[in-house]
Amino acid sequence: MRHAIVTGASGLIGSETVRRLARDGFRVIGLDNDMRARFFGPEASTRSVQRSLAAELGDAYQHHDADIRDAERVQDIFRESGSRLDLVVHAAAQPSHDWAAREPATDFGVNAVGTLNLLEATRLHAPEATFAFLSTNKVYGDRPNQLPLEEQDQRFEIAAGHEYANGIDETMSLDQCTHSLFGVSKTAADLLVQEYGRYFEMKTVCFRGGCLTGPAHAGTMLHGFLSYLMRCTVSGTPYTVIGYKGKQVRDNIHSHDLVSALLAFHAAPRRAAVYNMGGGRDNSCSVLEAISLCEEIAGKKLDWSYRDEARTGDHIWWITDTARFESDYPTWKREYDLRSTLMEIRDAFAARV
Repeated sequence: MRHAIVTGASGLIGSETVRRLARDGFRVIGLDNDMRARFFGPEASTRSVQRSLAAELGDAYQHHDADIRDAERVQDIFRESGSRLDLVVHAAAQPSHDWAAREPATDFGVNAVGTLNLLEATRLHAPEATFAFLSTNKVYGDRPNQLPLEEQDQRFEIAAGHEYANGIDETMSLDQCTHSLFGVSKTAADLLVQEYGRYFEMKTVCFRGGCLTGPAHAGTMLHGFLSYLMRCTVSGTPYTVIGYKGKQVRDNIHSHDLVSALLAFHAAPRRAAVYNMGGGRDNSCSVLEAISLCEEIAGKKLDWSYRDEARTGDHIWWITDTARFESDYPTWKREYDLRSTLMEIRDAFAARV
């Protein structure tokens, strides 16, 4: 039986990946020590997801309450699977700009050192396995803010006819810009994944995601934009819009569609691949537009206020160009649009409440 290791196994992308791989006949080993509860408080805990995975999947799933910063523990887990290990999906992370500034060493330890530990364990025990890393568009720092942007009534938009009008591709520079400490730790990890692919000829990929979302997302004020926004709308919790007049733009991709891309890559892997991955222009929205859509879907008004201080390294405008991935993997298509994604998030929150 083929084995797969998934880090951040109880999180949004991790849990979606675990379920899909188990259905495909993998023996799945999950690593998740619920650091989200430490990062964002008990409401962000993923323990309930861990219990659900165990109940649903039975013997197809084995969970380890392991910290990826513990190199010895990671080595032991990988050694157990050995040559049966076919795929590693690294979705564990400290994902917040703001939190990273509170504890830079912890942020770098989880995001950069943890990634190094996983790469080295893969190289030593399963060098033929595919290694898929959930990177971030924050590797580009605030470079996108230097684009020629125009302020419209509800959003910022790129100048007509610009080369990035359909979205930002992988040619954008990573240099000479502000990344935030979170962006730095993820960039270090991203480069490590590429280097192991090139130097050790491993099958590695970095998916530089924008806003990843879906009904399994435990959104909080510091992370999980659409999930937290819908939660606040449904529950009546006050929401704070931070910076850029609420006109900052993001594209949003459902976890199902991202995992489908990941599995398409695994079916025909490459070495040191890098792909920007997101919802594209059709699934983009500003914060103001997202508020209106959440209110429409929830049938309730959101209680929101504004704070005129943008986060360090935050993007004013980001839409992803996925043309490179679609060219390499032409059978992959997005199945979810923004409205259907938000409806699923609303339904999932209502069910949990």
